[in-house]
Amino acid sequence: MSDVPVARPRIVCLCGSLRFSREFASERTRLTLDLAIVLAPEATEAPVLDPVLVRALGELHLRRIDLADEVRIVNPGGYIGEATRREIAYANALGKPVTYFHEPSPS
Repeated sequence: MSDVPVARPRIVCLCGSLRFSREFASERTRLTLDLAIVLAPEATEAPVLDPVLVRALGELHLRRIDLADEVRIVNPGGYIGEATRREIAYANALGKPVTYFHEPSPS
């Protein structure tokens, strides 16, 4: 057990395209050093072709959002894909704060 007291850490769920693996790793490190618990999807080595598994993995990620205090969108260049839009809408419906790696441009 550590002698360093840590209050209940905030839980941050990272969302975004897994093609931005470097940015995900950077945010995970930054948030961890800020003493946050970081939840994020894991990239798989093989492409996931089974549509049932793809849907199940999407639902699993929504459960991460359920656990989070904050949702952080990893969106280099402002890119936000369809799945990430769904996750943002879900977080908003739950009243979770949503922050961005790059602020989206006003539409």
